[in-house]
Amino acid sequence: MRIAVNTRFLLPSKMEGFGWYTFEIVKRIVKQHPEHEFFFFFDRPYDSQFIFEKNVTPVVLYPPARHPILFFIWFEFAIKRALKKYKIDVFFSPDGYLSLNSNIPQIAVIHDLNFEHFPKDIPLSARLYLRHFFPKFAKKAAKIITVSTYSKQDIQHTYAIPEEKIIAIWNGVSNVFKPINENEKIGFRHQYANGKPYFLFVGAIHPRKNIPRLLEAYSIYKQQKESDFDLVIVGESLWKNALNKIIIKEEIKKHIHFTGHLKIEELANVMASASIFVFVPYFEGFGIPLVEAMKCGTPIISGNLTSLPEVATDSAIFCNPYDSNEIAQQMINLANSEELQKIYSKKGLARSKFFSWDNSADKVWNEIEKFLK
Repeated sequence: MRIAVNTRFLLPSKMEGFGWYTFEIVKRIVKQHPEHEFFFFFDRPYDSQFIFEKNVTPVVLYPPARHPILFFIWFEFAIKRALKKYKIDVFFSPDGYLSLNSNIPQIAVIHDLNFEHFPKDIPLSARLYLRHFFPKFAKKAAKIITVSTYSKQDIQHTYAIPEEKIIAIWNGVSNVFKPINENEKIGFRHQYANGKPYFLFVGAIHPRKNIPRLLEAYSIYKQQKESDFDLVIVGESLWKNALNKIIIKEEIKKHIHFTGHLKIEELANVMASASIFVFVPYFEGFGIPLVEAMKCGTPIISGNLTSLPEVATDSAIFCNPYDSNEIAQQMINLANSEELQKIYSKKGLARSKFFSWDNSADKVWNEIEKFLK
């Protein structure tokens, strides 16, 4: 049968959330099902590394879909025509966008509805597009896949979607993430944190990631006598924007390091070398960095809202992401106790075994297969 996949986020220069999800899931499905034909729909010239097997036909559709107006043109005209031209049996969209004018069965992966709950966190044009079209996509979809029970319930209640139409399939974690030895850790600490042990945050510098409160909490942490940890933030570097809501003393700023975007191999080393991972967004559909930290044996401080308690369960110390003092207190408690660090390192390693891209891909395929004639 013929399966089309929206692969517009497979970008060799900058793989992030949707891109990694597409890569990990679709690569496995394609390799495990050579009996089927797959058509990858790109919105720009593609890299050959993403053509995983001989049963993949890459198709470039224009225009590049990177703006709300172009989203509409790409999905409602280019995708619709391509689905018909290539006689597609089912369309799989890992970023949740669908073609409303096509009658071919479509499966949407809707990761979360952050734009519904915190609309002011995103630019106006994107906000208007997402809030107008995603309810329509949810109703149009033959099946909705999401990444946590929290998101399943949120989609169900927010868009009045029948429960049986939505399935929650957890994300996995790359095997690149793993513990490393102490000598290796020392080298990476010198590279990224002036040789100091460090707290780590990983994620896009976006309002819902709660960076200003994390920085404020770190400033409180640094006021204690025993403080010796630096803070490393991995993500797109928006230093001025991240700091403009709070005042950070110059002597504290020198202990805060923004790395910008890192390739996955380097990210794994930075994660494994961290003493403590601090992840306190106020909204997450899943939170893959939590599982990456678990896989590395890095103890975790996590926010206690949305999907994060579901993912971390007892393998993290939780705090209220809206309370900088509470975040700081947990940073102090964990940083000052090697025993607690060991306990939560072990808990995280045990919990990480519940998350596998192989299992996720198998479950996604089970849903696709139901629509193949």
